[in-house]
Amino acid sequence: MIYQIKAIPNSKKASVIQEDNILKVKINEPPINGRANRRLIEILARYFKTNKSNIRIVSGFTSRNKTVEILIN
Repeated sequence: MIYQIKAIPNSKKASVIQEDNILKVKINEPPINGRANRRLIEILARYFKTNKSNIRIVSGFTSRNKTVEILIN
């Protein structure tokens, strides 16, 4: 599945909010040296109950708007 993600870094608490066709993901890490992207993958893996290796960022590595591919078994 392909998901459109709106990343919100530097949040106090990690969470996932679904609004229409977009998932808003609050990330409790700063966007420095890929830390927010790594945390995003951890949060999504927990949310979708899958392994981190099944999630990959397709586009938007340096943007708040990302496209993520998630393989759900």
